[in-house]
Formats: sequence, structure tokens, C-alpha cells
Amino acid sequence: MEDGPDAITIQRVSASVGMTHSNLLHHFGSASELQSDLMAMMVGDLTVALDDAVTHLQSDSAAPRQLIDIVFDAFNKGGAGKLAAWIALTRRFDHLEGIQDAVNNLVAAIEKKFARDDLDPHVGVTSAVLMIAMMAFGDALIGEPLNDMLDRERTAPRKIAAALLPVFFTL
Repeated sequence: MEDGPDAITIQRVSASVGMTHSNLLHHFGSASELQSDLMAMMVGDLTVALDDAVTHLQSDSAAPRQLIDIVFDAFNKGGAGKLAAWIALTRRFDHLEGIQDAVNNLVAAIEKKFARDDLDPHVGVTSAVLMIAMMAFGDALIGEPLNDMLDRERTAPRKIAAALLPVFFTL
């Protein structure tokens, strides 16, 4: 995944895991099926990470920064950000279907955590989730070189996201 999903070929994977090309081809059928299985696994991992974020929100007073870290880590882990970009660029959005419930659970948990009597939290929460996901996605794709260009520490985007999070609950 370090070289992106297009680098996931039967030949490269078989060499990496010590199997023959034909054995791996027999198991997956094609590089496309291998990539699809990998996407399903990574979407599953992202779903678990979002579920972990919900758990932290429900039980932790330091939830905003931990929420940011969990989502950023999920996009950075194993090339998930690159995979998301590849899904978007190839318009294979059907691979994201498994994540819908996890996103909805996260929205509901944030609404519950930051609910205020004087505001309808849904707009602020969905805006916050959108901001966090977009920042984590961007960080996974270009964060390191951009931070270097701007002479910022590697955690700067996470700190910015955590500082911005409360703004969405005053809208």
C-alpha cells in the first residue's frame, strides 16, 4: 500500500508473501479481486477505528483530541488515505458502503457528547465530522511534505483540528 493501490499486483503480493503467482491468482482470481478484498479489509479497519472513536467519546473527557487522533491514525494506517483517494479517483464508491453505519454512529455519539439545549447539534456535528475526515484525508496524502514546506511539526494538523472542533458546536 505504500506505493498506492495500483501497486497491488498479483506478482508483487505473491513475492511479498512467498507464494507463487499462480497460487495467489487461483485464490483471488485477478489483481482486481485482490484489490477489492484489500479495500474491504481496509474499510473494515476504518469502521473499527470509527467505532473506537465512538467508545472514546462516550467515556473520555479528553475526547476531542483523541477523536482527532483516532480518525487521523485511521487514514494514515497502512495507506488507507491513499486507498480512499484511489476509490475517489476511480469512482468505485461501492467499496465505501460498509462504512455508512460507522459514520452515522460517530455523528450520533458526537451529538450526544456535545449536545446543548439551545442548539440543534446535527448541522454542527455533521460539519465537524466532514472537517475532521477531510483534514485527516489531506494529512494522509500530503501532510508530511506540506508540514515540512511550512516548517510545522508533524502533529500540527491534528492540533488545528482539535482546536477548531469546539467552533462547530456554537453554530
